[in-house]
Amino acid sequence: MIFGRVKPLDAILATAEKKSLTRTLGPWQLTLLGVGAIIGTGIFVLTSEAAQKAGPGMMWSFVIAGLVCAVAALCYSELASMVPVAGSAYTYTYAVMGELLAWMVGFALILEYAVSASAVSVGWSGYFVGLLANAGINLPPALTQGFYAPGGFINLPAMLIALVITGLLMIGTTESARVNAVLVTVKVTALVIFIVITLPMLNGQNFQPFMPNGWTGPGLGSGLGALGAAASIFFAYVGFDAVSTAAEETVNPQRNVPIGLIGALGICTVFYLLVSAGAIGTVGAQPIMGPDGGLLQPGSTEFAARCQSLLDMGREPLVCSKEALAFVLREAGHPWLGNAIGIAAFLGLPSVILIMLFGQTRIFFVMSRDGLLPTGLAKIHPKWNTPHVITMITGVAVAAFAAFLPVGKLADISNSGTLFAFFMVALSVLILRRTQPDRERPFKTPFIWIVAPLAIIGTVGLYVSLPVEAMLVLPIWGGIGLVIYFLYGYRKSNVARGIVEVHELDSDAPPEPVPPHN
Repeated sequence: MIFGRVKPLDAILATAEKKSLTRTLGPWQLTLLGVGAIIGTGIFVLTSEAAQKAGPGMMWSFVIAGLVCAVAALCYSELASMVPVAGSAYTYTYAVMGELLAWMVGFALILEYAVSASAVSVGWSGYFVGLLANAGINLPPALTQGFYAPGGFINLPAMLIALVITGLLMIGTTESARVNAVLVTVKVTALVIFIVITLPMLNGQNFQPFMPNGWTGPGLGSGLGALGAAASIFFAYVGFDAVSTAAEETVNPQRNVPIGLIGALGICTVFYLLVSAGAIGTVGAQPIMGPDGGLLQPGSTEFAARCQSLLDMGREPLVCSKEALAFVLREAGHPWLGNAIGIAAFLGLPSVILIMLFGQTRIFFVMSRDGLLPTGLAKIHPKWNTPHVITMITGVAVAAFAAFLPVGKLADISNSGTLFAFFMVALSVLILRRTQPDRERPFKTPFIWIVAPLAIIGTVGLYVSLPVEAMLVLPIWGGIGLVIYFLYGYRKSNVARGIVEVHELDSDAPPEPVPPHN
């Protein structure tokens, strides 16, 4: 039976101990990894997207998305402390609900991590191009935007930064974490400066009307309104779960993973609310309308054309800016600070790309180790101690997406996979509480029968608030994943072949391997 293919938690833990990645990360590094993943395109770039969808009401959007992430983070923390191995939601689902659903979660996580890395690469490109323009160097649209924009063809800077970060990640985890710590400091400093400058300049009139598109715009599926913006802004928070994918490379994971998860989320939530208030109060955040007065979806061809039309007339509202925070400071009369924010984003956003690629490659690593993907992908470089093969393949795919698609579309596509994974994590926590109540839980989710259902309801609510095309990506992508699973993983997985632990095949395997559990 397909649904009977459950890999016991004991076997997962034993496998990781035998064939694992090197444990080098502590609580401070984990928190920085989380902050590095969370503070990025969501606040530096998607502020413009959120303003177009919800206007000043995006303040509520940040709160809603943050609350959903908070309850999901508590569920993640319990599972991550119980199962301190790589794989995130994929591993947790494998242990609770079986191989088929685990594969679907792992395949959905490609939408989260790989597509997220592409989106952040596009966001970085916007700041990079803006910095060059302020220096008098204007790159043609054909080299800085995909074909969705007037005159666009390929986003060359976005493609190149994705490839550079891929090379860095192949060198080694410890080296990447050190670079990330420096970049996180740069980003946090930039946001502090932004908050200090803009909050005293707040103009209450810029908050009116507060919710020009209401809660749902024309209705659910439009992707507009405060809920539609929350579904997009959710992208700005989801980096926290990249911390759990690093569990297998963490010292004392039972203690340090929950610290990294919850600490990073709390820090970033405060920053987001203060920064968004500063942006709205300083320059306003009202959405633009089409020539017929209709609402425009950010990232659409119509929206790009309308922004270009306004730019030709000498107007550039916040919703059209590709470097939102730098734009706010320049409009507020601080061009040099705006350029400084642009430089900070230019330096800091690559750390988000790094963490997203990190999470994706580690999930592929575990899926390969489980036999659901070719085992050659799990090969670890003898010098760098990283899964270099899958890192290289993933990086090339990320670069290709970044080259041709807009940041808003990529963010919404990413969120569809993320929300599904979070839904499965919350459900897994509840099932384990009932089926294995006596198992050790170094971190226990408080008020589990309230928190986990709230996470389930919240993820479903945000999913149905996405644009219809983004919602459809998940079932279509899932269908493709099922075809791949039944062509390969169904026959090749270790569980299907009766191998509970990978190390049972190793030459140095113990004489009495852990027996399978049914």
